[in-house]
Amino acid sequence: MFGRTFYHESIRKYIIVFGNMFNSIYVQRFNNAGTRIQNIKVPIAYGPKQKFLTRLNQDPNLDRDVALSLPRMGFEMTGIQYAANRKTTGLYKNVIVNNDDKSKLKTQYQPVPYDFNISLSIFVRNADDGAQVLEQILPYFQPEWTNNVRLIPEMDIVLDVPTVLQGTTIEDTYEGDFESRRALIYNLDFLMKGYIFGPVSNSGIIKRAIIDFSPNMPESPGEERVKVTPGLLANGDPTTNSSASIAIGSIAANSNYGIAEDFFDLGQPGDTELWVSQN
Repeated sequence: MFGRTFYHESIRKYIIVFGNMFNSIYVQRFNNAGTRIQNIKVPIAYGPKQKFLTRLNQDPNLDRDVALSLPRMGFEMTGIQYAANRKTTGLYKNVIVNNDDKSKLKTQYQPVPYDFNISLSIFVRNADDGAQVLEQILPYFQPEWTNNVRLIPEMDIVLDVPTVLQGTTIEDTYEGDFESRRALIYNLDFLMKGYIFGPVSNSGIIKRAIIDFSPNMPESPGEERVKVTPGLLANGDPTTNSSASIAIGSIAANSNYGIAEDFFDLGQPGDTELWVSQN
């Protein structure tokens, strides 16, 4: 729509991060003697809750060869809202050296904050299974858990993304009497505080700045020029001596260079003039 095609997979990464948080939850079963007889990993998949409920309604006893087994979990993104309270100024940019062309920089404007609503549903056949799953989740959210996410690898951007637990509800899905329970469902509502990034641009680097000015002071009657350039010796050490430096065209943006300043007297005073040249 705005003339540039880009895709950083940010929303996809948020979904993957959320699912990975709950990917190692187990339910244990014990016999009457208190001996553990089962250790069941609770599978998790992305999809709406209605999809899992439809599968349960079609096979209430879960006795088909290919069936939906319980316990299990499902999650889905239910909404996205602009987070104005986390907005920063849009004038700043993220900047990194372009490794393919070290005479250029990769730049990207500050991201836009968005809150992602994600619902997690836990399907179990008995209350004890549900209690086990909940007790492996709730203690970590007080009320938030923060993940370190590498969002834009090419810009080396890694951000802390908090996920806030906003509420928990419980529902029974059954038909007929209370003995014909289909499933016990725990619904956990989360809010993930993420960011959406714009396109990455390549820009040149200012390697030489020249300023002509008239001080208009008795002790400095003439016009003066100041030239500022990066300074780098042939052995890679920084320098402030421009005459000892290698050519500025050979200095990369990520070099350990110094700043060299050269002053010139241009003669009689005149109007103040300020200009910057870019190489």
